[in-house]
Amino acid sequence: MRLPLILFLLAAVMPVFFGKVRSAPVWLSLQAVALGWNGIVHHESLSPHALVVLAEVIAVRAVVVPMLLRRAILGRHEPNLDLMPSNLFAWAIGIALIVLAFEFGGAAMADVGALALGAVGAMVAIALLLLSTNDSPPAQLVALLYMENAIAVFESLLPEPWPLPVHAALTLAYLATVAVGSRLIGSPDALAAGIAPATREETP
Repeated sequence: MRLPLILFLLAAVMPVFFGKVRSAPVWLSLQAVALGWNGIVHHESLSPHALVVLAEVIAVRAVVVPMLLRRAILGRHEPNLDLMPSNLFAWAIGIALIVLAFEFGGAAMADVGALALGAVGAMVAIALLLLSTNDSPPAQLVALLYMENAIAVFESLLPEPWPLPVHAALTLAYLATVAVGSRLIGSPDALAAGIAPATREETP
C-alpha cells in the first residue's frame, strides 16, 4: 500500500523546504503515524507482534520523542529559523538528491517496494543535506532522527519483520539519540555560563 509511504515522504520533505525548527517535532510525529500505518500494512494480520510494534511507534516516536525534542528546542530561546536555509542553491541540491534517491529505487510509484527504497534513500539524502547546510544543534538532531526513521522504513523492504528484540534495540537507540541530543542542546545558557568564568580566569 502506497498511501502511508506517500504520507511519510510528505512529512519528511515538506518541513525541510518550508518548515521551521520549532515545527520539526510535529513533522516527526506525522512521520511516526505514517510509520505505524505502514507497519500495520506490512504485517499480514494484527498479530501480537504487529500490535507491540505499533504501540512502540506511537508511544515513542509519535509522542515521547517529539515532546522531548520540543522541550529542548524551546529551552534554547533562539529565533524560530528555517530548518534548511532558504536559498535556491540549497533547494536545488535537495531536489536533486531526492530525485536521485528515487532513480536509485527504480520506478517508485509503480511498485511499493521501490517506493519504500526511494523513501529510504530520500530520507538519508535529506538528513545529510540538513547536516551539511544547518549547523544549528536542533537541526542536526532532527537530521539524526530522520536517519533513525529511514531505518524503520527499511524494515518494510524485508521479507519478514524484525524480531521484537531487534525492535527493542532500535527503540532504545532512538530514545538514547534524542535523550542525549536534547541534553546537549537543551540548556545552552547554562553551558555558556559554566564556560565563561573559566575563560575569564585563564585570560592574563
